[in-house]
Amino acid sequence: MSRGMKTDEPPRELLLLKLLPNLVSILALCAGLTAIRYAIAGNYGLAVLLIGTAAALDGLDGRLARMLKSESAIGAELDSLCDNVNFGVVPAIVLYLWGLRTETSLGWIAVLVYATCCMLRLARFNVGSRAVGDVAEKTVFIGVPSPAGAMLVLSPMYLSFIPASGLTVPPFIIAGWMVGIGALMISRVRTPSLKRITVSTDYVRYVLVGGVALVAALLTYPWVTLLTLSMAYFSGIVWLALRSLRKPAS
Repeated sequence: MSRGMKTDEPPRELLLLKLLPNLVSILALCAGLTAIRYAIAGNYGLAVLLIGTAAALDGLDGRLARMLKSESAIGAELDSLCDNVNFGVVPAIVLYLWGLRTETSLGWIAVLVYATCCMLRLARFNVGSRAVGDVAEKTVFIGVPSPAGAMLVLSPMYLSFIPASGLTVPPFIIAGWMVGIGALMISRVRTPSLKRITVSTDYVRYVLVGGVALVAALLTYPWVTLLTLSMAYFSGIVWLALRSLRKPAS
């Protein structure tokens, strides 16, 4: 065989099951983009539901990849790109279509600021995860993660959808809220990572019952439950920020 001749290597085979995490990421992207379609049609409740579906799928794809041992560089990139669309672009556009069209200039500025902050948040997370010798965001997050940011930024919609509230949120408050949540995403505020929360085996049964109660509340009173969860999470962020500010003085 001559030195310049190349041998044809057979293509590598991959278990079809190992493509499942990437498929879940793509399904999450489809759910997020479809939310824009329903927002354009005026079905904002379904649009929010689809963003929530995208968030649930986002929490599933990484766990599937680790469980199936199919983690890859392309999977990580795909997950990050989908997150940028689902939790940066989509919530901003849905909010714009819902409550900011009367203030087009102010509303669009808020959309651009929020979407840009989400992109920067994801870029910082990706760089921190890959840097040699740098501590990845495993026990805590630095800044509000993008799925939580999307949940928080949609809070004005939850409030207005509560039947008993009868409230109409002014556009300038919606725009200010969007910019504020965007600032929290790129901030250095530490927020807890639910991945590392542990519970004693003695209390597992209570956690399971609590999970059932939470699902039942989401199905029965979705907007009240989502608003309560969002405000509880936001209060936790404020508490951690104040706690960290008091530490140097002690």
